[in-house]
Amino acid sequence: QLQASGGGLVQAGGSLRLSCTASGSILSIYDMAWHRQAPGKQRELVARSTSSGGTNYADSVKGRFTISRDIAKNAMYLQMNSLKSEDTAVYYCAAKTQRIIHSMLGEPSSYDYWGQGTLVTVSS
Repeated sequence: QLQASGGGLVQAGGSLRLSCTASGSILSIYDMAWHRQAPGKQRELVARSTSSGGTNYADSVKGRFTISRDIAKNAMYLQMNSLKSEDTAVYYCAAKTQRIIHSMLGEPSSYDYWGQGTLVTVSS
């Protein structure tokens, strides 16, 4: 019910824009977020956006990544600039119809819906 797209191969320093679209059967999404999982590592929160306009970012991506929402289209985007090799991972979008408390944003079980993931590979 969430469809992620936009991944690919990019050189270090380059940019990519990820998109995530929720199906029409998902109504009134409050929290949407991007997570990523690199090989051999745990899934981690990258950025989160609320329907009221609030955003949160992992320290590692602040100043480089920008999350945005199109509430009318039930869509979310992640503009990734100045990409580094350590950004290489499968990126997943996730959503919940209610607000997630801050301390639980990084917990995968906090979310009701997950996309299938899109691979981002940054070559150095």
